[in-house]
Amino acid sequence: MNPVSPATPHPLQCHPATPPGTPLGLSVAVSVERDGLLLVYTVSGHTDALRIPAPTAPGPLDGLWQHTCLEAFVAAEGGATYREFNFSPSGQWAAYRFASERVRDTNAEASPPPSLELSLTPACLVLSARLPWAALPPRPGTLCIALSAVIEEANGHLSYWALQHPQARPDFHHPAGRSLRLALPQN
Repeated sequence: MNPVSPATPHPLQCHPATPPGTPLGLSVAVSVERDGLLLVYTVSGHTDALRIPAPTAPGPLDGLWQHTCLEAFVAAEGGATYREFNFSPSGQWAAYRFASERVRDTNAEASPPPSLELSLTPACLVLSARLPWAALPPRPGTLCIALSAVIEEANGHLSYWALQHPQARPDFHHPAGRSLRLALPQN
């Protein structure tokens, strides 16, 4: 678990139980901005062989993880609580708060929305997600982050990608998956 350098692309690995049927490469660059975090997801390869949701009006929607979806799980170092963010190439998103592993804290889920931008070609998908500080855990010295993706191919096959896979089955909620450490500047 190494400290993060700003805007360093971090490669995601496909879970061995869900190999993709098409050659792909995934990475996420993370940087601290004045107003929050910027996550830039890049999917390269045969993106024309993927099922990419059509653009729609931006807004919150549950169940995005059932199709192509880019995700982040963020916790304060040493804390059990965490946030889950799902970003769809459609422009839709979801934000959840958890009191502990898979225990949702629905009373605390209102948060400012992320800002999403998408660029898509037959060989590359780039989704930028800006998360405002108010959507993240209170600013500790260090954030623990899991970066992940669900990729759906045109035939419906799903592959699961993450910085690391701590379980025999894909499990993005597992605390060991939040292996990226991001030291925040103190205000």
